[in-house]
Amino acid sequence: MFRFAELREKVSSYLTKIQVEEITNAYLMAEKAHEGQQRSSGEPYISHPLEVARILAKMQMDHQSIIAAMLHDVIEDTSVDKITIAEKFGDEVADLVDGVSKLDQIKFESRVEAQAENLRKMMLAMARDIRVILIKLADRLHNMRTLDALLPEKQRRIAKETLEIYAPIANRLGMHNFHIEFEDIGFSFLYPVRYRVLKEAVRKARGNRKELIRDLEFNLKNRLEQENILPFAIKGREKHLYSLYKKMRKKDLSLSEIMDVYALRILVDKIDTCYRVLGMVHNLYKPVHGRFKDYIAIPKANGYQSLHLTVIGPYGVPVEVQIRTEEMDRMAENGIAAHWLYKAADGKTGEAEIRAREWLKGMLEIQSNSGNSKEFIEHVKVDLYPDEVYVFTPNGDIFSLSSGATAVDFAYAVHTDVGNACIAAKIDRRLVPLSTRLTSGQTVEIVTAAGAHPNPAWLSFVATGKARSNIRHWLKTQQVSEARTLGKRLIERSLLSLSLCIEDISAKRLEAFLQELKLSDFQQLCEEVGLGNQVAPLVVRRLVSDLPVEDSHLFYPLAIRGTEGMVVAYAKCCRPIPGDTIIGFLSAGRGIVIHRHSCKNVAEMSQTPEKYIFIQWADKVEGEFAVELKVDVLSKRGVLAMLANNLAENDANIQNVHIDERDNRHNTITFVLSVRNRNHLAKAIKRLRSIEAVTRVVRGK
Repeated sequence: MFRFAELREKVSSYLTKIQVEEITNAYLMAEKAHEGQQRSSGEPYISHPLEVARILAKMQMDHQSIIAAMLHDVIEDTSVDKITIAEKFGDEVADLVDGVSKLDQIKFESRVEAQAENLRKMMLAMARDIRVILIKLADRLHNMRTLDALLPEKQRRIAKETLEIYAPIANRLGMHNFHIEFEDIGFSFLYPVRYRVLKEAVRKARGNRKELIRDLEFNLKNRLEQENILPFAIKGREKHLYSLYKKMRKKDLSLSEIMDVYALRILVDKIDTCYRVLGMVHNLYKPVHGRFKDYIAIPKANGYQSLHLTVIGPYGVPVEVQIRTEEMDRMAENGIAAHWLYKAADGKTGEAEIRAREWLKGMLEIQSNSGNSKEFIEHVKVDLYPDEVYVFTPNGDIFSLSSGATAVDFAYAVHTDVGNACIAAKIDRRLVPLSTRLTSGQTVEIVTAAGAHPNPAWLSFVATGKARSNIRHWLKTQQVSEARTLGKRLIERSLLSLSLCIEDISAKRLEAFLQELKLSDFQQLCEEVGLGNQVAPLVVRRLVSDLPVEDSHLFYPLAIRGTEGMVVAYAKCCRPIPGDTIIGFLSAGRGIVIHRHSCKNVAEMSQTPEKYIFIQWADKVEGEFAVELKVDVLSKRGVLAMLANNLAENDANIQNVHIDERDNRHNTITFVLSVRNRNHLAKAIKRLRSIEAVTRVVRGK
C-alpha cells in the first residue's frame, strides 16, 4: 500500500475525493486479483499496473483512465471478468480495460498474426474511446523501462515491435516524450553495441560545445530583451540517440557531420510573437536557404505546431532554431494527452483529438478493406511513419500525406470514390502522370470519369496505407465477381456436355457436396472453379453421380469474349490473339491461362489433362490483345521513328520496344503491340514489310 500513497497524493491534486476513492478501490481490487503473481524481475505483479497508473496521473488523465490502467491486466491474467469490472466501476471503465487487453484466448498461427490481430482490436477500441491507446502506450512504456529483466531474445523482439509500431503511434498522436523514450530504450536493446558506441561519442562531442551554446543563448537573450519580447524562455535541444542513428544511416553521414548541427528552442506567449522572434533571429544570424518550415500556419497531421529554421551561428556553425508558444510546447511534448484536461473542463474536443479521430477514421477504413490481420498491419505501418508532404486542393483545403505520396494517394485521401474513379491528375494546373510524387505546397486536382476503376499497376507506386488497401479491396472484389461468373459458365458447359443443366441437380446433393468441400453456397463453388482451384468436369461428375447421365460425347468449347477480366489471363510465352487456335489451362488462384495451340509450353502441361479447358474465340471479341513482333532492319538514322509512325497509322499501339544490335549494319527491333485480332496484325505486318529499311518481320513464338 505504501507505493500507492504516492499515486494517491498525485491524483488528489487534480481529482475529487469521490474519484480518488474509486481509484483506491480499483487498486485494492487489482492487488487482490494479482496476489501471488510476480513479474520477471521478481517484484509483485501489482507494481506494474501501479506504475502504468502513475504515468497517466503524471499527464493528469481522468479518473476512469487511471482506474482502467490499474485493472488493465486483470481480465487477461486473473479470474476477474469484464462484467465484474462493469458492475463495480461502470461500462466505460470495463470497455477501456477490454480494449487494452490482449487476445490470448484466441490461438494464432504465428506471433506476427497475433501481433497484427492485437493491433487491429486496439484500433477498433480506440475508435470508440481514444483513451485506450493512451493506457496502452503507458503500459508499453513501463514494460520498456523494465525490459532488462527478460531474456535477450525476448528483449530484442519487444524492442523491435516497439520501434515499428508503438513509437510511430506515439509520434502520430503527438506524444513526443513517449516517442523519444520508446525509441531510445528500443535502440539500446535492439542494437546494444551501436547504442553504447554512439552514446559515448555523443558524450565526448557534447563537452566541446558548451562554449558555443553559451554564446548562442547569450546573444539571443540580449536581442530578445532589447526588442522587449517578454516573457520568453530559451532551451537547448539535443537530438536523441535513435534520431541521430537514423539520420546517419539515411544520409550516410558520420557522427561529426551530424553533431555539427546545434539546436535551440525559443518559447514565447503568443503566436504573433513567434513571427516577431523569427524576424529578430534572421536579423541576428544569416538564414540557410530552403531550411524554413512554418508548422504554425500548416500544422503537422498530429497537431504539432512550431516555426523551424536553420541559421549560420557563431564560428560559421549551422544552428537549428524552433520558435513556438508555451501551449504549442505542451502540445508537442504530450500530444493528445495535453488536451485531455481542457476537454474535461470545458466540454470541448481538443484539436489534437479531432486530428487523432480523423486518423483513426482512416485506419478503420483500411481495417475494413484488409483481407487479414497481417495485411492490415502492413498498411498501418506504411501510414505511421512521420515524414509528410502538405498539398492543396483547388479550393485551398490542405491535405497531409506521407512522404513519397503520389496523385493517386491524394485522390484516395480526398475520398475513396474519387480514388477509385480517377483517370488523370493536374499539379499546379498542368497534366501529370498519376504516379507523380507530390511535394509540399503544390495544388493538386484529380480528374475522374464514370465507369473508371483502379489499375493493378497503381500498387507499384502508391505510398499510403489507405490507397493501397482500397486498391487491393477493389481488385479482390472484382476478381471474386469475375471468378463467379466464369465458374458458372464452366459448370454449365460441363453439364451441357452431359445433356443436363443446373436445375437437374437436387438441392440435397448440392448441399452435401458443398459441406464436403467446406464451402458456404453455390456462388462460392463457382468462385473456386473460376479461380482454377476446382476443375469443372470433375465437380460436375461428382454432382451428377446419382443421376442417369446421357453421355452425348459432344464437345462444347468455352467461348472467350475478351471481357472476362482478371480470371482469364493470356500467356506471355505465346501471346494469343483473336483468330488464333487456342487452348486453356486451369491455374490455381489465377483462373484460366490461354495459350496458342502451337505453344511449346502446351506439351509440357499434358501431364495434367484434367486441367485442360477446350476454348475458342467468341463470334464477337472485345478489347485489344498484346502480340510480339520481331523486325529485322538495316541500321539507319531515324528507322525506329519510321516504324513507330507506320504502326501508329495502322492504329496499333506500342506497349514496349527493345533493340538488339546484331552487327554494324543490322538491328533486330522487338515490339509488343496492342491489336484487335489476326487481321489487324496482318495489316500491320504488311505495312512494315513495305518499308525499304525492313528486311524481315516475324511474329514472336
